[in-house]
Amino acid sequence: MDKLHYFADSISLLSLPEKFTYPFHYTPHPLCVAAAGEVGRYLEAKGEWQEELRKGKMFGVLIVRTGGGKVGYLAAFSGILAGKNQHAYFVPPVYDVQEPDGFFRIEEEQISGINRRIEELQEEERYKDCKRRLADETIFAGQVLDEMRCRMKAAKAERDRQRSTATLGNPEWLIRESQFQKAELKRQKQYWKNRLASLQAEIDAYDMEIERLRTERKTRSAALQQWLFKQFRMLNALGEEQDLCDLFKDTVQKTPPAGAGECAAPKLLQYAYRNGWQPLAMAEFWWGDSPKNEIRRHGYYYPACKGKCGPILRHMLQGLDVEENPLETDVHRDAELEIVYEDESLLVVNKPAGMLSVPGKSDVDSVYQRVRRMYPGATGPMVVHRLDMATSGLMLVAKTKEVHQNLQAQFKNRTVCKRYVAWLDGIVEEKEGHLELPLRPDPEDRPRQVVDVVHGKPAVTDYRVLRYGGCKGGLRTTPTVVSFVPKTGRTHQLRVHSAHPLGLNAPIVGDELYGKKADRLYLHAEYLGFTHPVSGVYMEVEKEAGFDDLL
Repeated sequence: MDKLHYFADSISLLSLPEKFTYPFHYTPHPLCVAAAGEVGRYLEAKGEWQEELRKGKMFGVLIVRTGGGKVGYLAAFSGILAGKNQHAYFVPPVYDVQEPDGFFRIEEEQISGINRRIEELQEEERYKDCKRRLADETIFAGQVLDEMRCRMKAAKAERDRQRSTATLGNPEWLIRESQFQKAELKRQKQYWKNRLASLQAEIDAYDMEIERLRTERKTRSAALQQWLFKQFRMLNALGEEQDLCDLFKDTVQKTPPAGAGECAAPKLLQYAYRNGWQPLAMAEFWWGDSPKNEIRRHGYYYPACKGKCGPILRHMLQGLDVEENPLETDVHRDAELEIVYEDESLLVVNKPAGMLSVPGKSDVDSVYQRVRRMYPGATGPMVVHRLDMATSGLMLVAKTKEVHQNLQAQFKNRTVCKRYVAWLDGIVEEKEGHLELPLRPDPEDRPRQVVDVVHGKPAVTDYRVLRYGGCKGGLRTTPTVVSFVPKTGRTHQLRVHSAHPLGLNAPIVGDELYGKKADRLYLHAEYLGFTHPVSGVYMEVEKEAGFDDLL
C-alpha cells in the first residue's frame, strides 16, 4: 500500500517508544526524526511544488506497527497541497471536500452562484445610476430649496420695509405675495421629496434583493459547514467514533473552528485506525518560510495546536498508552524555594524553571502555594507579578495587601526595572537595539502569541548582546548571550521578540513554542529594581542565571 512507507535505512538500532507521544508537549522520537528526514527528501525532489513549499506548510509523520508486526510510517500535510488534498505519498483526508460529485461541492457551487448574483446586482448599471442620481439630486434639491429660502427672506425684508413706510396699513398684495412664496416652497419640498423617494424606492428594491441573497447565503453556508463537520467522524483506539460537532460541543466556542480535522495529526491517526495499525509515535514539523504573523522555522518540530486539534486528539488518543503531560509533572515539589531577599514587608524569590507562578488547572506546585504555606499570616494576593512556567528568575512577593497594592502600582506605572538574560539560537546583527512588535494571543493555539500590527497590544523591548555565539564546521557550538530590558509586560514578549523574523530572528534556546526544544528554556529574570513600599529606598536585587556552568 503506497500510503504506508518502510524506512529506507535500517532502524534496527532504534528502540520502539514505550508510550505514544503526548502531542501537545513532546520531544520527537528518533523514529519520527528518521521518518521526517525521508519525507523531507521526498519534498525536495518534487520540483513542481517548490514555489508553494517555500511559503511554508505543516507536515506530520506517524510511526505504526502493522498487524503482521512490521514497523513503518505514514505521512500527512495540513490543509491542501498543490491545490489538492489527495496525493499518492500522503494519507487521504478524513473527508474529501473536493469530491467533484459530492454534496459539499454541489452545495458549495450553489452558494458560489448566490455570490455571483449578488455581485451582478451590485454592478448593474441601473442600480449604480440610481445611487448616483440620488446622491446628486439630493444635493441639488438642497441647493434649490436653500435658494428659495434666501429669496423669501429677502422678499420678507422688503415687505417689512414697505409696511413701515405705508400710510394705509398692510396692503393686500403684500399678504398674497407672502402666501404665494410659502405655498411655492411647500410645493417644491413635496416635489423633491417625491422625486428622491422614487429613486430611493428603486434602490431599496435592489438592496432588499441583495440582502435576501446574503441571508440565504449565510443560512446555507452555516448549514453546509454544520453538515461538513458531521462528516468528520473521528475514530480512536477503542473503535469509538464521534463527529466534530460532538467533540467541540463542550468547548468554550461550542462549535468547531474552520479547518478542524484537516491538520496532519488527525489525518494520520484516522488512517492508521481505519487500517487496523497500532500508532507508536507522532511528530509534526514545519517546511518552508515562516508565516507573516506566526513564528515557524524550517525543519523544526511543533506541538499540536490546542484550539483546533485539542478536542479532536483528546478523543482520538483514547485507548492508547500516552506519555504523561510533562507540564503536569511536579518536578520541584520536594525542592526548596530560594529566597534571595527578605524583610518584614516583602521577599524576592528565585523561581526555578518549570515551576508555575500561580496555580494552574493541574495539581502542580506554584510559587503562590509555596509562599502561602511559608507565611500563613500574610494578607493579600502575595504574588505581585508572574513569570512563564518555563522561565526562571526573580519574583516579588508581598506580605501585606498594602505592600502588594503599592508594588503592583509600580509595575502598572512601569517604574519597576526588569532585566533578563537569555541564550539565543542564532546570530544577532546589531550589538544593541530597540524592538517594537505588537502582540496578541492566537485564539486557536493558546498560549502562543502572534505579531499583529493592527490588533496587537504594544510590546517594547531593549536588548544588548553580551557575547556572540561560536560556530565550528558550520554548526553552532555556543549560543549568543543577550540581555533584555522589557518596557512592557506582554505574555511571551521576549520569546516572540527573539524568534520573530522582524525581531532578532534568533529564538531563545529551548523554546519549543517558537524555536527548538532543549532541556529547558534558557531565559532568566536576573535583576529587579523597585522602590521599597515602606522605606521608600530604591532596591536592586540580582541573581545570576548560572547558564555558563552548563557549557
